[in-house]
Order: sequence, then structure tokens, then C-alpha cells
Amino acid sequence: MAVFVALLAAALGACGGESSSDANEPAGKYPVRVTNVEFPARQFLGQTSLLRLGVRNTGSETIPALIVNFSVAGPDGQASTFPFTRRDPQPGLAQPDRPVWRLALRYPKFAGSAEPGGAETSNPKTFDFGELKPGATANVAWKLSAVRTGRYLLRFVVDAGLGDQVKAVTAGGSEPGGSIAARIVSKTPDKVVNDNGEVVEK
Repeated sequence: MAVFVALLAAALGACGGESSSDANEPAGKYPVRVTNVEFPARQFLGQTSLLRLGVRNTGSETIPALIVNFSVAGPDGQASTFPFTRRDPQPGLAQPDRPVWRLALRYPKFAGSAEPGGAETSNPKTFDFGELKPGATANVAWKLSAVRTGRYLLRFVVDAGLGDQVKAVTAGGSEPGGSIAARIVSKTPDKVVNDNGEVVEK
């Protein structure tokens, strides 16, 4: 059951690699609209799903760098180093970040591309997808495997560059982004064959 949608339609020219410096980003506010977000609201432990996100440049200027930041909601998610993890507060752990989802290698990717689509930044939670032309929509997918049961909110924020002088804004002037609700359960789904010969959950 897929709920929440935000796609990024592939109109950017970025691919995997190091993100460019924010020193050359033109200052300003760049209007964008989150067009679609898609991620299963109910998942099973070990299930692999695509999180699809779409953002449109609704302004008249090229966005210097389309930025997407992910974090699991709550203090433990905010404190973690990585986007799809929570920080275990137990002291003395060699690696306190505990994944809720594992991100597949060579992801994220632009829709329809076999190549990685987001450049690395100094913040592991932040993905840089490069320039986005006026009127263009970027479609991007993250391939995630559920590894921890529970109910989660995955928060995302969209920006127009890495520097403080560059901001993405909605039509109302607020920060673009949203929350994606997902429940991960350990139970194996019961399946039946329907009248059309399709295998579906009971």
C-alpha cells in the first residue's frame, strides 16, 4: 500500500561524485514545488522498496543545486549521522547509529537512469542533485531495505544549494519538505491467488 508521494523528475545533469562548493552559488530564494512522494506505508522486515521523490522548479531562474536532506523523526533520528538511521543512546558503542532502512549501493538514481544520481556532500544525510532548470521536474528514487520494526516518520527537506545564502521556498514562502509515515512489521504477509490469477495479500 503506497501512501505519500514526492517525485523528482530527471531534468538535472548531476550524477554520482563530489558535490561542488557552495561558494559559487548565486544568492537568492528559488521557488519549488514537491510534486509527488511515494513510499509503502506498510513494509515487512527485509522488504526492499523504492522511495520516489519529485521536485519542480516553479521559478524563472536555474536552481544552483537541488538538495534533499533526510532524517528519521525524533531525537534519536536527529542525532544520528546517517539519513535512514537512529542513534542508540547507550554510551560506549563503537557505532551508535542503528539503521531503520539500508540504502542500496549506487542509489539514489534519477528515474529511468541506471547510473547513480546524487553527489556526495559533507553531510551524509544530504544529497546534491545539481542544477535544475526553470520549469523542470526532477524524479529521483532511493532503494531502501527495511531492517528494523516499528512505526517511523521519515522527514525530508528540499533546498536550492548548500550555502546559507541560497534557499528553496514554496509558493507560500515556507521551507519545502514533508514527512513520510511507514510501519515496518516482522510478520510474513498471508497471500492468496485472486480470481484474476494474481498473488495478493489477504
